[in-house]
Amino acid sequence: MENEELKHILWTSVLFYRSPDVETTACVLLSTKAIYFILDDMASSLTNQSMMWTWHPSEHKDTDFLISFCFTLKLKDLQSINVGLFDQYFRVVGPSADHIISCLTRDGYGTHRFLQQLMMVLSLLEKVPSPEPSELDFYSQFGNKSTGKMENYELVHSSKVKFVYPSEEEIGDLTFIVAERKTPQAPSHSFNILLYVLVFQVHVVPGQTTQNQTVLQPKTLILTSTDVFLLDEDHISYPLPEFAKEPPQRDKYRLTDARRIRDLDRVLMGYQTYPQALTLVFDDVPGPDLLCHLTMDHFAESEGKGDRTQGLGGAEGEVQWCIFVPGADSRERLISLLARQWETLCSRELPVELTG
Repeated sequence: MENEELKHILWTSVLFYRSPDVETTACVLLSTKAIYFILDDMASSLTNQSMMWTWHPSEHKDTDFLISFCFTLKLKDLQSINVGLFDQYFRVVGPSADHIISCLTRDGYGTHRFLQQLMMVLSLLEKVPSPEPSELDFYSQFGNKSTGKMENYELVHSSKVKFVYPSEEEIGDLTFIVAERKTPQAPSHSFNILLYVLVFQVHVVPGQTTQNQTVLQPKTLILTSTDVFLLDEDHISYPLPEFAKEPPQRDKYRLTDARRIRDLDRVLMGYQTYPQALTLVFDDVPGPDLLCHLTMDHFAESEGKGDRTQGLGGAEGEVQWCIFVPGADSRERLISLLARQWETLCSRELPVELTG
């Protein structure tokens, strides 16, 4: 485009509305005219998005440089931005289902920086004055919304793009999920959410050779004053787009495992299993204030038992969560809060071991 200037670059994972189960890596370029999503080769599996590529490798086989998949969303087509809890992700919404993309930064600073730059770029767009109504009645004179002000967790930018922030209801939904898995005798303060962070759960898959393979599974980690939870979360379908005629096939949150902090035996840190991952080693004992352990393969005979001892030499009667937290700040905060709550509950320091 003419007179176009690059303003910001963001590396992140993305989800497309038409392919909600395929998370792929993207380089997001923000210019004064558009947002460009440059994707890796995994984009070839996004069959529902294939007609929307601005350009893709098959069109440029004879060039001397590597061409990747690219999707372009022009800023004039941008309608709204949905900001995730604690700035862990954001969703851009355009005029159709093909133009809805979630960017899972898993980094509050990265999200904040991109949105800040986006607002600055939107302010540079030429404003088209809205037509004035021929006659103003009493209600319209006092009912018009001014732009650039926050109302009901929604900020309407001067460019008419809406920035929608999480409401108290979303925190309430998470608190309800936590409270639902606690017994009625559990103290109410144990429902308070101390940390919400998007992570990857690392699974070790035995390889045919001597070296094992690791699989990263996206998860949402919730930490309360007494427990830690892992959930599957739908980051692309909610809130429902205006064109949606029926609710999504899956819930926004699905709890997959829950453990008491006091059952945490030790934390392993290092490069084994996966670089910069944390391994939380729990004693596999039923907690009196948790209704049940919620691993999806809890009743499986072979595969379930493997998961309960997998990792860095897991012993019988232990459950290991190998968690990769991409954001350094989030990782340090998770360790700090875990250690603080564990010391409060167990009256001693949390054992942390370096694995090399």
